[in-house]
Amino acid sequence: MSISFNIMRVGRTYKLINYGEVFIFETLSITPNDDYLIKIVDTLEQCYLSELYQFGKGKDFMIDEI
Repeated sequence: MSISFNIMRVGRTYKLINYGEVFIFETLSITPNDDYLIKIVDTLEQCYLSELYQFGKGKDFMIDEI
């Protein structure tokens, strides 16, 4: 079962699945417009959470805390 964006916390690790792609990321900060600055664990790349689902949410869209 997926969690809601508003219960995500800074410093925790999450797993996002969307259109068959799996991302494991750590939240670094929350922006004033309620987006999250994240660090993808596999590549250490920093980006915003909204960039991971900017082209839509698939039927398999799910976020879970690890």
